[in-house]
Amino acid sequence: MIGILKTKQSTLRIYSVLLLLVAACSLGAQVRKNTGMNNPYYDDKRVHFGFSLGVNFMSYWVTESLVPQDGELYHARVSSLLPGFSVGFITDIRLAKYLSLRVTPTLQFSSRTLTFKNESGHPLPFGRPAEQSILSLPIEIPITLKWTALREGNYRPYLIGGFGVSYDFTNDKERPLLHKPFDYFVAFGAGCDFYFSWFKFCPEIRYQLGFNNMLTPVSERPELSEPDYFYTNALSRLRNQAIVLIFNFE
Repeated sequence: MIGILKTKQSTLRIYSVLLLLVAACSLGAQVRKNTGMNNPYYDDKRVHFGFSLGVNFMSYWVTESLVPQDGELYHARVSSLLPGFSVGFITDIRLAKYLSLRVTPTLQFSSRTLTFKNESGHPLPFGRPAEQSILSLPIEIPITLKWTALREGNYRPYLIGGFGVSYDFTNDKERPLLHKPFDYFVAFGAGCDFYFSWFKFCPEIRYQLGFNNMLTPVSERPELSEPDYFYTNALSRLRNQAIVLIFNFE
């Protein structure tokens, strides 16, 4: 029951983030007709730079192995989405009037919790805890295309999509679960450009889905004690996925 409540709370956090972004865009649409044109030639630059701050909600796309262990079948799921922090650097290259190429290396700080249980409802073997937390410190390099709408006043919505690679610097081999460092992913989302006199503020929401199996198998972990085998053996694949709320300053 506690796990279900945590999942519901995490879902509510995500919906709240979405509502905040929609509210920001709606507010911009309401006020743009009553404001003067700020920095009207900003988008004529061939290249410009910036930085980003953000909040991430990282999770896993879990595939269970469904292989019995000691007569028990174990299930696993992400029981909570804990908000993390991200900081990045922006390079934007103008390709056409409504299209630009963006390279945005970003450092993410995040944590995820997996909950394990068996079908019989008995405690886990060897008195092991049902929850396992996984800390992540990946540096990501997304390469995306940004499609913008026609600017009206100081407001301009856009769509973004592309791919990227990441490398996770965490390598805590003492934990029962260890994920691999390298991943590659697709990313897509939407946002709004708000123009001010000296800079552009761009709130953006993005979804990322990884393709690599991040689970390190037992065969590659000679340091792992046998009582902890069942955590890894209960899983077949772990794929990264995340929802990220980004605040770009350009």
